[in-house]
Amino acid sequence: MIQFDIITLFPRIFDSYFNESILKRAQAKKKIKINIHDLRDVTTDKHRTVDDRPYGGGPGMILLVEPMYKAIKAIKHKSKARVIMLAPEGKLFNQQEAKRLSKYNQLILLCGRYEGFDARVEQFIDEKISIGQYVLAGGELPAMVVTEAVARHVKGVVGHQDALVEETFATGPDYVEYPQYSRPETFKPAGKKALPVPKILLSGNHAKIRQWRQAQSEKKR
Repeated sequence: MIQFDIITLFPRIFDSYFNESILKRAQAKKKIKINIHDLRDVTTDKHRTVDDRPYGGGPGMILLVEPMYKAIKAIKHKSKARVIMLAPEGKLFNQQEAKRLSKYNQLILLCGRYEGFDARVEQFIDEKISIGQYVLAGGELPAMVVTEAVARHVKGVVGHQDALVEETFATGPDYVEYPQYSRPETFKPAGKKALPVPKILLSGNHAKIRQWRQAQSEKKR
């Protein structure tokens, strides 16, 4: 089992997504555990302060180092834990990174807000990860992306484990999964040309189907 611990200023953001579909089932089956931690819970002042203006001036507010340090220290307890800061300048997240991170038994994900973290927070993390070269309002959406992508590599989370073998990016960044079809055999949109399923998929010849699928994957690269 892998445990995800997410530190955030907005814990309720995660309620809906983590309580639906594959992640809900994975938690129920105790394949994964997801804990959401409100950063303000480690503060001691009456205003529950977690941010302040940056030294040297500039726009926006910075997440303070002390509450983040306290939160990490209180949460980190597994032998194979990894503390990850979610930041746009981090290492680009992909399928191979998701598979790598699934080998840990605890991932602590730090969600930034405002103008980001006090730079000293980086002394208490293991790595930075980015889900893309763009800026969001906070790290909550990246945390959801990382959690789901990693969880899918935990045995028993995905219903058919073979699905992980042939899906897009499974064997590398250049691999794209072959096209899939289901019923009806022919679909005729109004005023458009009929769209049939490729005949090879209806042939029952599994060797030829495998060859076709491989060729289609190569075509899409």
